[in-house]
Parts: sequence; C-alpha cells; structure tokens
Amino acid sequence: MTHPTLTKVTDRVIARSKETRASYLADIDAMKSEGRVRSGLACGNLAHGFAACGDDDKEKLKGDDTLNIGIVTAFNDMLSAHQPYEPYPAMIKDHARSLGATAQVASGVPAMCDGVTQGQVGMELSLFSRDVIAMSTAIALSHNMFDSALCLGICDKIVPGQIIGALQFGHLPVCFVPAGPMESGLPNKEKVRIREEYAKGNIGRKELLEAESASYHSPGTCTFYGTANSNQMLMEIMGVQLPGSSFVNPGTKLRDALTREVVKRSVELVDEDLSIGHIIDEKAIVNAIVGLLATGGSTNHTLHIIAIAKAAGININWDDFSELSDVVPLLCRVYPNGSADVNHFHAAGGMPLLIRMLLDAGLMHEDVNTILGHGMRAFTKEPKMESDGSISWHDAPEMSGDAEIIGTVENPFSKDGGISLLQGNLGRAVMKTSAVKPEYQSITAPAKVFTSQAALQQAFQDGQLQGDFVAVVIGQGPRANGMPELHKLTPPLGILQDMGFRVALVTDGRMSGASGKVPAAIHVSPESSAGGEIGKVRDGDI
Repeated sequence: MTHPTLTKVTDRVIARSKETRASYLADIDAMKSEGRVRSGLACGNLAHGFAACGDDDKEKLKGDDTLNIGIVTAFNDMLSAHQPYEPYPAMIKDHARSLGATAQVASGVPAMCDGVTQGQVGMELSLFSRDVIAMSTAIALSHNMFDSALCLGICDKIVPGQIIGALQFGHLPVCFVPAGPMESGLPNKEKVRIREEYAKGNIGRKELLEAESASYHSPGTCTFYGTANSNQMLMEIMGVQLPGSSFVNPGTKLRDALTREVVKRSVELVDEDLSIGHIIDEKAIVNAIVGLLATGGSTNHTLHIIAIAKAAGININWDDFSELSDVVPLLCRVYPNGSADVNHFHAAGGMPLLIRMLLDAGLMHEDVNTILGHGMRAFTKEPKMESDGSISWHDAPEMSGDAEIIGTVENPFSKDGGISLLQGNLGRAVMKTSAVKPEYQSITAPAKVFTSQAALQQAFQDGQLQGDFVAVVIGQGPRANGMPELHKLTPPLGILQDMGFRVALVTDGRMSGASGKVPAAIHVSPESSAGGEIGKVRDGDI
C-alpha cells in the first residue's frame, strides 16, 4: 500500500506537469518515429561518423542492422573520481563487439571538482558547469549516430548535467555507468578534528596536508556522503544505473563485470524500447526525492532534482521536498550525518536493502520503468561475481549489517527526512537538519553580516566572533557570483559551537552534501543580488 502522502505529492506533481510533460513526450516520440537515426544520415554524414573506425566496425556501421552505443565520458586524470574511467571506452567497445554491436566515444564533458576549487575563485564556475555539461552531452548525442548511450560520470555537477543533456534525446535508451568510491582512508571524524586544530592554529599546513592526503588517497570518489555519492544513489533509485552498482570500488573484478553488464543492457534496451525519457517520469522523480531524504543526501539536490525534472517536462518545487520530508524517515547515518563512510554503508546492505525497506513501507513507487524493465523490486537485489566472471543477483539482506549505519522504518534515526523548508520574512531557504543535533536546530541571536567567506574567516582569526550570533553571508547567489559552496566557513563556525556559543548561518549561497553540525539556512531566495530581503539585514538584527 502506497503511503497517502507519497500518492498526494505524486498526483500533485502529475497535475502540475500535465501540459509540459505531454509536450516533452510528444517531442521525444516524434524523434523516435523518425526510425533508426543512422539510416537518416546522408552518405557524406555517415562517412564522417565512422571515418576513424577500424575496418570491422566501419563495415558494421555502413548498414542499419548493427546497434551503435554512444559513450559520453567525464574522464580526466586530475580528479580521483573520474580517473578510473580511462580504460572504460576500450572495455565497452570490446564487449559491444562481442555482442554484435559497436560503440564510439561521442564526447567528453568537463568535470571539475568542488574539493579542488573550494574557497577559490574557480568555485564560482562550479554550478554553471552543470549547464555546460548538459549542453556537451546533448551535443554528443546530436550526431544521430547512436541507438543508445552510456554516461560515464560520478561527481557533483557531472551526473546532473549528463542526465539533463541525455533527456534532450529522451527517445534513446541511456544507462549510467559508475566507477565507485575509493577505499576507506583516514576516518572522517579524525579528518574534521585535524581541520579544526588547523583553524585554531594548533598545527601547521604540513600536518593538515598529511591528514587530507590520508583521507583522499586513491582513485575513486571521496568516501563521505556528499553530492557525488548522492548522485550515485539517485541514479540507482531512479532506475538508470544497475542495482547495487553504485558503491563497488574501482579496479575490482566485480566493478569491471558490472561495466560489461551495463553494456549488455544498453544493447538489449533498444529492442525492449525503454528510453530514458519514459523511465524518468513523475514517479521516478518522487522516488529520487524520497531517496535523498531517507539517506540524508546532499542539499545540492534540492537544486539538481528540480532541474532534472524540468528537463523531462516535470515541475517540482521545495514544497514537494518538504511535504515528503515530513513522512520519509532518515534511515542512514553516513558522514556528515554519522561517522561511517559509503564503503561502510555498502557493506551494511547498501542500496538494495534501503530500496527494499522503502518499498515494503509504501514509501517508494514500485510501478516504474527502469533499465531492467518494469518495477523497482529488481533493485532490491545485489550483484555477486561467479567463478566464470558472470554476475548473479541475490536478494538484499533481511536486516542491516550495522544498525548504527542503516536503521529501519520502525526504528529510524529520525522520523523525518532531514531536509526542511524554511519560510519567513527573508524568503525561503532549505536546511539540512539530519547532521544537526536537535538542541542546535533553533537559535535566536544577533546577526553579523558578511559579504564573503574570507571576511568571516578574518573576523574569526581576529577574535571578533566570541559570542552568540547568526552569520549572514550575502552576495553568494547564482546571480551574484555563481553560488559557490561555502565550506571554508565550516571549521570556524564548528569551533565556535564547540566552545559553547550559539551560532548559525543564513546565506543565499550553498553548503551542499558536506553540510555539517552547524545549523545553516542555505539557498535563501530571493538572493540579495535580486533584491532579496536578506540583503537588508544589518549587524545586530535579531
């Protein structure tokens, strides 16, 4: 039995999106009605499209019978999360050939890292990069050479950008291909302690760098549950990524076997007529919000899910998040909402266990399309390697392998989903409450207004922040400077809270998946640069 609030929100989204969704489906169905895309290319167009292929692939591509898979890759070897993708195109091409198909790299997309640009001017390009990635993905698929596509991307803006771009060619089957998290390094709690010691001036840069290097130490995504790993959860819970594939480490036999398996599905989906535009529907979007809430995922997705939905002709807003948050319990404790990392989460049962619990509780739509066909129940199974190198699928465990990491619907870590909509005389904002202790979730104190992260950090270093206050950081919205994340504020505010002061943050900027223990009203809208009331706050205002 579906929970009545889930039904209510979904029905409202369907009604709100009736015209835009119908227009979107009409567009992609018209593209599909034109038939096999490659057959519509003139001889000169087609010759350009396969000129660099080997003779065997070239002969196959001359006809209309061979399926051709487009690869959209975010590989670069500066970023740990995307470095593992280097051998993927060759692996995909080889396996496609074994299945009687071909594959080509359609394009690369930018992949910047918020971890590298955090606190730097380059961070002001971060949110904008999502739209560049969306355009790059759409350009890749615009050549009409492909019958299906595989998107290779993991991190913060890359996956949302790729799926937005892919939805512009929503008549194609599109699967997402993860590369997995790095193995666990320095525990997150210890990393935070060392950062705070550095902020206090008790240790130097050398000691800090050693700790950071022990945390981010090998290929793969960062292991905390930020936007990158929230992306992987979303792709799996929306049914466009293989079950249980999100958090398998790079360089393992299972990781490679899953990549071969998704190539196989990419070929099969063409005959099964399951396109991404029909998989990403209103119920899939609601499931995505539920997954975000149940796992305590990144607040960046209060922006990204809205944009993904809009690309599919679906209109959602923060009210939908808030209403679902009232009934979806917080089932996971993964840093920054707990001490565990995503490897520990995966070992405790991971995505298949989480999906089974949500389905059984009526908190997730089961009757949806996925890359495995119809129904989310297939995503309650986890992959295992067989001796011959193939994959078999097994039911998720009946209960969590660690009750401190994955709880139950009956005994959750919180009865609500950990993301709250805040409304008041400054406008609207969101707050990630899942990482904030209840005694810190409501604070009354005088404002201290800043126009940059650097100004607040300087005030902290000068000893000007000894007392209760609400930091109001303005001029950080998309219209002002691209809406950078403001994580350089986390150590000083965390230190002040630990000293016993009542502190909080109100900003038109972002904090994202690493939002921590200090209460933060973020994404304040309207932003100050658009005339928002937040720009009228003055020092000392309560």
